[in-house]
Amino acid sequence: MSNIFELFDKIGSKSPEPTGKITHLVVGLGNPGDKYAFTRHNAGFLSLDFITQKLGVKADKIKFKSLCGEATISGKRTLLMKPQTFMNLSGEAVREAADFYKIPPENILVICDDVNFDVGILRIRRKGSDGGQNGVKNIIMQLGSDEFPRIKVGVGKKPSPEYDMKDFVLSKFNDAEQKALFSTLENIYNSVTLILDNKIDDAMSHYSKGKK
Repeated sequence: MSNIFELFDKIGSKSPEPTGKITHLVVGLGNPGDKYAFTRHNAGFLSLDFITQKLGVKADKIKFKSLCGEATISGKRTLLMKPQTFMNLSGEAVREAADFYKIPPENILVICDDVNFDVGILRIRRKGSDGGQNGVKNIIMQLGSDEFPRIKVGVGKKPSPEYDMKDFVLSKFNDAEQKALFSTLENIYNSVTLILDNKIDDAMSHYSKGKK
């Protein structure tokens, strides 16, 4: 099948220009470069691409070691970020932006992959440990806090215990998995709008399959 993410071009609507002070960050995690574009580890990037298309904005300005865009989400002026540091150093970009805009951890929403769930299953958490996700681990280290919400996107489980985790997260989604992921992107967008509207409990109730 053709790349389903080409459908992004059909879902956008132009949003009003954001005004006022940036008070929130929405960060999609992944690795930069075409070779990683549709790998499991880039579920955060793919989610952010969908969100920017929905909002009719682009994350294409280089700031804070990231590709960035701005939008108003649930009345909050928000910086949308795709760190270009590679996954394990994602926290450097997040910390720079948070320091510049004086944004507290609770106003930083991170979207990342989760290898503990089937493709497309979401787990929304208010705060907590990194759960083995190295990008989240680095963000916690750089911020000195784990008090930030996150949307963890299921990207499937290793086919066997012996399978190398690095090889797995850097593998590409097959056609069926792309469909499963695309079908949940609307739920990710809706979750973002609820969380930025201070309704994370509603987001968890409606969209989170794992509330651990």
